[in-house]
Amino acid sequence: MLAQEHEHSGAAPATHEGHAAHAGSDLFPTSEASGTSWAPDLTPMYGRHVAAGRWELMLHGNLFVQYLNEYAPIHRGSHQLGSINWFMVMARRPLASGHVGLRTMLSLEPWTIRGCGYPDLLASGELCDGDGLHDQQHPHDLFMELAAEYERPVPGGLTWHLYGGPSGEPALGPPAFPHRASAMPNPVAPISHHWLDATHIAFGVVTTGVSGARWRAEVSAFNGREPDESRANLEFGALDSFSGRVTVRPRATLALQLSAGQLEAAEQDFAGGARYDVTRMTASAMYQSPNPRARLAATLAWGTNAERGQRTHAGLAEAALSVGERGVVFGRLELNGKPSHALHIHEQPGAVLTVAKAQAGYTRYLAPRAGLLPGVGGSVSAAIVPRSIRPNYDGVGFGIGIFATVRPALH
Repeated sequence: MLAQEHEHSGAAPATHEGHAAHAGSDLFPTSEASGTSWAPDLTPMYGRHVAAGRWELMLHGNLFVQYLNEYAPIHRGSHQLGSINWFMVMARRPLASGHVGLRTMLSLEPWTIRGCGYPDLLASGELCDGDGLHDQQHPHDLFMELAAEYERPVPGGLTWHLYGGPSGEPALGPPAFPHRASAMPNPVAPISHHWLDATHIAFGVVTTGVSGARWRAEVSAFNGREPDESRANLEFGALDSFSGRVTVRPRATLALQLSAGQLEAAEQDFAGGARYDVTRMTASAMYQSPNPRARLAATLAWGTNAERGQRTHAGLAEAALSVGERGVVFGRLELNGKPSHALHIHEQPGAVLTVAKAQAGYTRYLAPRAGLLPGVGGSVSAAIVPRSIRPNYDGVGFGIGIFATVRPALH
């Protein structure tokens, strides 16, 4: 959320690993990412900072207008013009030796992404028109986050925090992909999303934990059911899913996390079908280089889902590298074992299909205007599938994307 991917100003670089080139305020540290997750200390902060009495506000977001064309045979590939977007307001103020905060994150994708989602070969997860989605990425819900938080020091040099609300992110997985510095210039979701960070929109969550200077341990109770295709409402359910996460920042350039969760009645194959539980584990490493003239943000992540006696795995490597004054080269490589039903491969019931996707792109940012940073870019991708399902994907599926983007300039 606060952490973004590339620097476009002449501000001085970091002079020591423990001090970011663009530090946040005491109420908005640069290490914050989505929910209660952490990013490396040196991650730059982009957003509009506003004071309102004792409250401090941080405004941020990311907007794309994109054309995506993913080519494969009928019912697999498609093309679409739309807008991927999110917008966030965070407000915090001191209270009782700590601070209290309110958080709202909204997306207009229920109206800017047509149909069941945007083209994304090999993506899977959630339902639309009564059936499971495949080769498309579902739009985000209108209410991505509606949450409150409180944090204060406790004896032993520790900090206690409490977070929760009707919509938020439990302590499970790395920071969600829209808020990772390594993914920010890339509009397209990873195909491993539902193995790593799909719980970043949970309709009902409570998280608590303690932190030291370089570590955080936390647990969550939340509603683990996937949102339905009605994207503009709130879908409450019992807080009967649980997760725990440990995050360590051994250096200012590095953030490591290990997490696990039990998601109760999380998934179903079709509308009206029996819901089933998912046990998820994830591990990740995020890196942020200290060099502002060739700034590299990178993420390595692994996730595994156990469901109905079957275990599948996903691995992700993604990065964004600044080139020159305003360019960013980005890329992503994923290897994912998917149950055949997730990709609607009904000829192989019960099989686990190992698929891969590679993507590379470039974003060219323009000069900041009124505190906003516009840009244009494009990407290409290849979807690689096993021989047994190549007829479904015409061998190797290919994709292209072109987009315009705007987000807040460097804070």
